[in-house]
Amino acid sequence: MDYDQVCKSILAIDPKVRFAGICDETGETKYGGMREGLTSLLSPQESQKSNLQAVGRWGLRKSLTSKTGKGVYAITEYEKLKRITIPLDDDHLLVITTEVDADHGNIIGKALGLIKQ
Repeated sequence: MDYDQVCKSILAIDPKVRFAGICDETGETKYGGMREGLTSLLSPQESQKSNLQAVGRWGLRKSLTSKTGKGVYAITEYEKLKRITIPLDDDHLLVITTEVDADHGNIIGKALGLIKQ
C-alpha cells in the first residue's frame, strides 16, 4: 500500500478533511499531513502524544477482538474537530481529522474503500 498516496486521496475526498496521516507505534506521523493552508490545532509534540494515545486505545480494543470482532474504525468528536482512526496493520494507524460539520460517514466509507484497494 502506498501510504503517501492514500493520505493524498483522503484529503481529496472532502475539503472539510483537515489532516490525513499515518502514524507508527510510537505515535510519530510517518506519512501524510495537514491540508495545505491550514494550521494544526496541536503542536507536533501534542500530535504525537494524541496519536500515541490512539495507538494505545487500539491495543486495548485488540484484546477484546475474540468477543467483539476486529475494530474497523473509531471516531471522536471534539468541540473543534472530529478525529477518525483506522487500523491499517500491526504497526500503522490512519488518523483523519475533519471539521466538526463534516460528513464523517461519507469520509469514513471512502477512506475504507481506498484502503481496501
